[in-house]
Amino acid sequence: MNRKGKILLVTALVAVVGMAFRVSWNALRDIANAVGADSTAATLYPFVVDGLMALALVATLVLAGRDRTFALRVLGTYTLASLVLNYVHGLVPELHGRTVDWGRLADWDPANWALVLLATSLPVGSIYFGSDLVAKVLHHQPAPIDPPTVNAEESTETIRNRSTADLPVSTPEPITTHPVALPTPVAVGFLKSAMPLKPVPTIEPTPVASIESRAVAAESTRSRRATGRVPDAARSPRPKRTPEQLLDEARTVTAGWPEAKLTAEGIRLAVHTSPKNARTLREALRAERATAVA
Repeated sequence: MNRKGKILLVTALVAVVGMAFRVSWNALRDIANAVGADSTAATLYPFVVDGLMALALVATLVLAGRDRTFALRVLGTYTLASLVLNYVHGLVPELHGRTVDWGRLADWDPANWALVLLATSLPVGSIYFGSDLVAKVLHHQPAPIDPPTVNAEESTETIRNRSTADLPVSTPEPITTHPVALPTPVAVGFLKSAMPLKPVPTIEPTPVASIESRAVAAESTRSRRATGRVPDAARSPRPKRTPEQLLDEARTVTAGWPEAKLTAEGIRLAVHTSPKNARTLREALRAERATAVA
C-alpha cells in the first residue's frame, strides 16, 4: 500500500473511533453521575474508559510477544466493561433523565453491587494499566531486521568479480633453479683387473654467454634429493664382464665362505651383479664344491 492509501486508512479509523466515542459519551457520563461523580468527573469519565482503550490499541501495534498479549487483554477487558455500561444505560431509562436513585444501577441487589463496583473500579484500573502500558512502550526495543538474503549468491559473485578485477597484475615469481648434484664416479675394483677402457678424447668447454644477474628468492639451505632418472651421460661407466670373469671373481670372493653363507643374495652383493647371474654363480660354486668333496 502506498503512502496516500495509508493516510486515508488511518484517517477513516480516527473518524470511526471519534464517532463511536461520541455515541458512548452520554452512557458513560450518566453512569458516572449515577455512582456519585460530580459534573466535572462525569465529563471526564468517558476519557478514562474509552481513552484507555485507544492507548491499549496503540500499545498492541507497537509491542510484541508477552507485552502485546497483555495489551490485548487490557483492550478486551475495557471494551467489555464499556459494552456492559452502555448496555445498562440502555436498559435503565431513568439514567437518561437522572431520576434514578444515587448508586442504583439495577433492581437486583447483587447485580447492582457488581455494576457499581465495575463503574467505580475502571478509573483506578486506567491509572494502573495505562502507566504499565506506557512504560512497556517506552522501554520496548524493536528486534533488528535481518537483511534480505534472496540474492545473496548474486551479490557475493558480484563482489568477488569486482575485487578480482581491481587487483593489480601480479608479477610472476622468479623461478628458482636448484642444481642437482651428480654422484661422483666410483671406480669398482676387484681382485682381478678390469678390462682396459678406450681413451676418451678431451672435449673443450664451449664458452657460454654470461647471464645477466637478477634478484631471485633466497635458496633453501636444505639439500634436496635428486628425483627422476639420471641421464646416461651422467652415469659412471661400468665394464661388462663375461660369465667366466664373474665366476672367477665369485670363486675368489667366496673361497672362505661356509656352505650356509653361500647364497645368491650374498654373491650378488659381493660381486655386484644381477640376481639372475647371482643364482647361476651360486649353483656353479656349489657344484664345484660338491665335486671337490667327492
